[in-house]
Amino acid sequence: MRTHRPGRHELGQNFLIDLNTVETVVKLVAGTDGPIIEFGTGDGALTLPLERLGRPLTGVEIDARRAARLAGRVRPSTEIVIADFLRFPLPKTSYVLVGNLPFHLTTTTLRHVLAAPGWTDAVLLVQWEVARRRAGVGGATMMTAQWWPWFDFRLAGRVPAAAFRPRPGVDGGLLTMTRRERPLVDDADRARYQDFVRRVFTGNGREIASGALPKRLTARQWAEAFRLRRGSPARARGAWSNRTAPRR
Repeated sequence: MRTHRPGRHELGQNFLIDLNTVETVVKLVAGTDGPIIEFGTGDGALTLPLERLGRPLTGVEIDARRAARLAGRVRPSTEIVIADFLRFPLPKTSYVLVGNLPFHLTTTTLRHVLAAPGWTDAVLLVQWEVARRRAGVGGATMMTAQWWPWFDFRLAGRVPAAAFRPRPGVDGGLLTMTRRERPLVDDADRARYQDFVRRVFTGNGREIASGALPKRLTARQWAEAFRLRRGSPARARGAWSNRTAPRR
């Protein structure tokens, strides 16, 4: 018996139709190097323009019908794969990720991407507020702070809801993520560091300093706070009391 696989709109996807946004994405990807993996190709709004970069391109699409149609339109050097991106085996070698994320799966997909090996850069179209929060606009969230030592997050622009069909109820945002060549915290300490960040955000703030606001710390300040905390809790509290306490 054939199992019904829902189309992308049924999965909460909104198709990108704005050519200016497409060109912006292509320019952002052009500033990177290496093979490209695009997830959620749909009808190829991004896939076909990305081919102009002349780099190896793999498109991952869960909708078999759309994938088959797109496979007949792309260059021989482009591979279209029918798969759920969250279950697609990503390579450990260097590559660049591109995607128009289903808004209702944004956080799940971002966590999957951040934990994946290999990729050097990601250019993602997500909900506007999610893009702002991940980029630390207005202050860092716990998720951003937990991954900051390994990745640089930047807000590349706002995408109006009219740029999609069907039109969503909120605007989109372009988020870029770049893997740091030199992490601010050793990979071996990732679990301990992320637990440290969680305790700071969910605790009473004494992990860093009395009166300090975790969301106001920069990536480097988080990394230094972690190192100081591991070496000397008293020293860490004193140092961060002087550096990060809000001005009155």
